[in-house]
Amino acid sequence: MGQLMFQKENLAREIRSGLSKPFMQPLALTLICVLFISLILVTGLMDLGRLDRTLVSSMENRGIEIMTFVQKEAQDNYSSFLRLYTMEHEGSLSLPGVEPFLIQETFINNFVAAVRKFEKDPSLENNPAAMEALLSKNGIPFFAIMDGSGRVVFKNRDIPPDVIFRANPVIVGEREILIDLFNPSKKKNQAGFVALRRSNSEGTVIVALEQEGFEYWGKRVAVQTAVNDAAIGDIAFISILSSDGKIFGSAGVSPPLPVSGVLPDWGNSQAKSRKITFRDRDYQEVLVPFYLLENLEGIGQIGLDRDKTDQIITKNRLHVIISMVLIVLTGVISILFIYQNQSRHLARLEELRKRLQQTERLSSLGQLAAGVAHEIRNPLNAISMATQRLQREFSPAEPDRTEKFRKITGVIRDEVRRLNGIIEEFLAFSRTQRFELKDYPIEEVLRKLVSLIEEEANSKGIKMLSNLDGSSAIIPMDVDKLQQALLNILKNAMESISGEGEISIVLEKRTNEITLKISDTGAGLSQDEIEKIFNPEYTTKEKGLGLGLPIAHEIIRGHNGNIKVESRIGAGTTFTITLPSTAPPSGKVFETAK
Repeated sequence: MGQLMFQKENLAREIRSGLSKPFMQPLALTLICVLFISLILVTGLMDLGRLDRTLVSSMENRGIEIMTFVQKEAQDNYSSFLRLYTMEHEGSLSLPGVEPFLIQETFINNFVAAVRKFEKDPSLENNPAAMEALLSKNGIPFFAIMDGSGRVVFKNRDIPPDVIFRANPVIVGEREILIDLFNPSKKKNQAGFVALRRSNSEGTVIVALEQEGFEYWGKRVAVQTAVNDAAIGDIAFISILSSDGKIFGSAGVSPPLPVSGVLPDWGNSQAKSRKITFRDRDYQEVLVPFYLLENLEGIGQIGLDRDKTDQIITKNRLHVIISMVLIVLTGVISILFIYQNQSRHLARLEELRKRLQQTERLSSLGQLAAGVAHEIRNPLNAISMATQRLQREFSPAEPDRTEKFRKITGVIRDEVRRLNGIIEEFLAFSRTQRFELKDYPIEEVLRKLVSLIEEEANSKGIKMLSNLDGSSAIIPMDVDKLQQALLNILKNAMESISGEGEISIVLEKRTNEITLKISDTGAGLSQDEIEKIFNPEYTTKEKGLGLGLPIAHEIIRGHNGNIKVESRIGAGTTFTITLPSTAPPSGKVFETAK
């Protein structure tokens, strides 16, 4: 009963300790795992998005810087043109600090290049509607094509007669080109013009500009000059469009704009951008409002090469993904480890609950059995006394019956003795063990035990071998209890040997403990049997309860010691007993159920 009570208290203590530890249900653990992974994924995606936005913002700022440069230079150019145009109408081209001829040359070169482009395209000549649309888009109000005889074959508007008169030297073939755009001698409000011989056939092209046309082409030349200066480095294309869709300037081949002219929902934004694919290349298209002389004139379209940016994004995205994967793997492995640990913890608690229930049932049965065993002793004593009296007083007179009588009563007496021994063994195990520990030499106990069982061992052909180290080992012990435990182990060793064999006792003294090894050459034990031999519910004996080893185990634990078993089938068994050699405070009582 003491063993069962100790097990019951120990199991209850272990269950309380297990329940007091932090624990999460599997479902909660799974939810935490999912939440953790989702958080990591969301954080990674946010980092990637933040990186994309940072790089896009950087490219937008680059587009704004380019447009600021274009606007400033275009404004300077256009301001110079306006002053030149004003003085041209006032009859003077004297402009302090500015080269008027440089401004004129730039304007004329751009204007003549555009005229040449129109007149060289045969598809436009055969498509009047396309020609008119192109002229309108480029701000050319008067455009006419004449054949070799001076007959007009195409015109978008009637050319002023004075322009035809002044262009006559080109029409009749006397000159190849005649430019009369900046001429202080012409009359006020008189249109300027360019007349040139056609490059791919006979005939003449005449283009005339009035004030509105001059202003548009002044803006266009000013902007185009600025665009040419800005179109370097990572800039793939630039296009500046007026609010009515006319081209102010361009460099490179630009894709169509998503809107016409100024964005209607521009608001307070300095720029808008998007990633586009044009001609199998990726660009960052930046749209910026275009101002000239503080007036919103149109929209600037800037294309920036995304090769380096995409490489940076790809590289950082790879780093972020690898980091996310590593963090997720670390988290998953950690959570799996926690889950596995909790699963073992749960399994252990469940096993402890089952063992506690079993121990409670055994405890109840043990209390009942102890009471029954105690009550059985009195009838057994009466039967034993009655058997002895029968042998003394009621033996038959006939010799043949006397011998049978003695055998029968002897069997009764022996069985009563055996039953009484079983009851004594059971009651000895069921009683709570209490130990009075006193310092005593362990060698004396071992020599006494060897002398007690040596004669019985020799009669069975078993040799007793002992090596007690030759030195005195004083340990705190309850002499009778420890002697009982060691005797049970020695008897178990003798019972495991069938025929001849050996039992050896080896004592080793260490700093704070002694080690005692009891080995036999018996049949040995399997691993399953080793795990059960100290369980009072397990026995391999056909007679008795098999409580010798559980009692020995209980006594050694009561001495703050430890016992281990090593065995193999057919190779014998070794019991290794370790006992402390440092005495506890004097007079202290040790309970088995610690």
